[in-house]
Amino acid sequence: MPNLDRNLIQALPVFSAMGEPELDDVIAHAKAQRIPKGTAVFQQGEKANSFFVLLHGRLKVVKTTPHGQQMIIRFVHPGDIYGIAKALRREDYPATATAVVDSVTLVWPAQIWDEFVASHPAFAVNVMQTMGDRLQEAHARIKELSTEEVEHRVAHTVLRLITQSGKQTDEGVLVDFPITQQELAEASGTTLHSVSRTLSAWESAGLVTVGRRKIVVRDAQALSTLADRGAPKERSR
Repeated sequence: MPNLDRNLIQALPVFSAMGEPELDDVIAHAKAQRIPKGTAVFQQGEKANSFFVLLHGRLKVVKTTPHGQQMIIRFVHPGDIYGIAKALRREDYPATATAVVDSVTLVWPAQIWDEFVASHPAFAVNVMQTMGDRLQEAHARIKELSTEEVEHRVAHTVLRLITQSGKQTDEGVLVDFPITQQELAEASGTTLHSVSRTLSAWESAGLVTVGRRKIVVRDAQALSTLADRGAPKERSR
């Protein structure tokens, strides 16, 4: 990999509001690593020796239950910080991160985490905001899994994907990385059969276009209305 400089990170949200000397210090401790498609950056239960920021590509973070069921916790997009087990006071990684496409990540040794956070307050604030956003998303997903039917859960998952990584095309809003129906099922907490049936119905209704490892949302408003229809109504007091 080429020599690293602050230009790699100065526009990334997690490093925003940091001055040039701070950015130089941050990048001085980093290494760049190529992650070929299908390769795990780290495995669930593995000792957390590093933390990361994704520069290019996409990763999926998968949690395996004691019964062997796999669920995609989230997708990692360029600019995201991940593998921050130290921030959770964990010694191991709680899930596995695998490259969905060929990717490039920056890596820092985990042993510098506490000093890193203490020395760079702007970084610490941005990490806390990131963790807050992820906690809020996790709560929303738990609510969906416990209260909503399959079609509504799949709708919420697709809407999150186009919000986080949507690309406008002539057809509609494309999920801007390859995703299989099995991965969509794992992200929605349902089965491949249910996702396939749901997408076929949506395609017939003109809501989406589905291809091999490809999803285009043609009518985001209609899909959002469908997703909201599955939300439980608040009781009046």
